[in-house]
Amino acid sequence: MAEEILIVDDEREIADLVEVYLANDGYSVHKFYTASDALACVESTKLDLAILDVMLPDMDGFSLCRRIREKHLFPIIMLTAKIADADKIMGLTLGADDYLTKPFNPLELLARVKTQLRRYTRYNAPREDPGDEIDIRGLTISRASHRCALYGREVALTPLEFSILWYLCAHQGRVVSSEELFEAVWGERYIDANNTVMTHIARLREKLGEPSRRPKFIKTVWGVGYTIEK
Repeated sequence: MAEEILIVDDEREIADLVEVYLANDGYSVHKFYTASDALACVESTKLDLAILDVMLPDMDGFSLCRRIREKHLFPIIMLTAKIADADKIMGLTLGADDYLTKPFNPLELLARVKTQLRRYTRYNAPREDPGDEIDIRGLTISRASHRCALYGREVALTPLEFSILWYLCAHQGRVVSSEELFEAVWGERYIDANNTVMTHIARLREKLGEPSRRPKFIKTVWGVGYTIEK
């Protein structure tokens, strides 16, 4: 069964081009030019991934991303004409999984779609081992059910956030460098001055209700990386 992908971009030529590339690769595409139409689709269709433009006529893509994340965990890729790091970090902080700056190569977007879908499918697929679970001082994360709970309260994580937290928990007691974490989770080569890991760690801490100065779980080892202590 073909994966269902949402495209939201008011530049019709770009939306049409992306639709052609995705459809030719076998994906089922839902294309819209406004955020309101996209939200209606999100509520009525079981989607596997969304591609959102930042500049939309009725609502900016960041706000749309935030609305989607209130109920849904499928991957989100942002398309932005802005190249400032602050804009990219804002999208990631609001729950986006990846971003691509315009103008972009459609083949690169297609490759990123495949990467996000592989990650999402891998961490949501049923597993034979129901005991694939880690419990650290009240923080429980289960790879079998793809769920995380803190003191019995479920914490909604995106697939990317889940991957980061699982990797840190699985390596409890060891300091994991930003480079190692990025390459293990994103599956790409780490680039110096990459703020992606830091942004997602901040988002994870926020969801876990962790104070930035004295976090209980994800601790920063300055100049080295991150660790969850035993």
